Amino acid sequence: MSTCAACGKDGDNLNSCTACKLVKYCNATCQNAHRPKHKKECKKRAAEIFDEALFKQPPPKEDCPICFLRLPILGADTKYQTCCGKITCNGCEYAEFASQSTERLCPFCRTPGATLPERIVERLRKRIEAGDANAMDILGCRYSTGDGVPQDSNKALELWNQASKLGCARSHRELGDIYFNGEGVEMDFEKTNYHWELAAIGGNVAARCDLGKFEGNRGNINRAMKHFMISAGSGHDDSLKEIQNGFSHGHVTKDDFEKALRAHKESKDEMQSDQRDAARRFLNNNSLWGRPATRAG
Repeated sequence: MSTCAACGKDGDNLNSCTACKLVKYCNATCQNAHRPKHKKECKKRAAEIFDEALFKQPPPKEDCPICFLRLPILGADTKYQTCCGKITCNGCEYAEFASQSTERLCPFCRTPGATLPERIVERLRKRIEAGDANAMDILGCRYSTGDGVPQDSNKALELWNQASKLGCARSHRELGDIYFNGEGVEMDFEKTNYHWELAAIGGNVAARCDLGKFEGNRGNINRAMKHFMISAGSGHDDSLKEIQNGFSHGHVTKDDFEKALRAHKESKDEMQSDQRDAARRFLNNNSLWGRPATRAG
């Protein structure tokens, strides 16, 4: 049995404060009456709960549905298949390309691939109708750059907001970027921080690295290094460089630096294969696969 923090009545069906979970109330009237006394404690605990989620090591990226190796963390090393909505690694995409088949097929569902921008956009729209957040994100990127559609920053913003509400971490990262740079919107660092944090919680390592730099520039060195440790452990090269720099300036202990090095190598090894290396070499010398943010077919 619990006790209402406002009126003192006991009960079994009291409602917890949704922000801090520390106290319970009979109803909204009791909660509103107690708010002036509880506000400071609630805000402090709510921030602690959010930080627990923010600095928790996110689960690794899912495996490629074809080779079953962990998907690379960089968008340039993966491809979204507009036919089936699967995300495949560059290695499996390259294997299909190198097979010299007379027809480019999706390496997963074997549907003929789309090469014309208009056809890719048509497929993306169908995936969006099915509620596919990744399709929303990619079409938003295309509207942002004018790739296959008229450039329209408002439409890009609309799609990224829609995808972010469905939990797309990369859309949160895109939104954080535009508010940071003031691209088509008023510059707003509070919104930047909000979106980058949600992207980081969702496992976007590039957003976490950006967040670490953002915190470091504001003088929050400990928070910055926590972010870099997490993203370096996911195999992010720039984050490892930040850890190395932090170690040279005394912000990171030797043990933590060594831990970051080991975790970084382990993650890189999990995402490495000869086929993926061959694909990366090919991609670096070939423009047919498109820009990283819009790699879909």
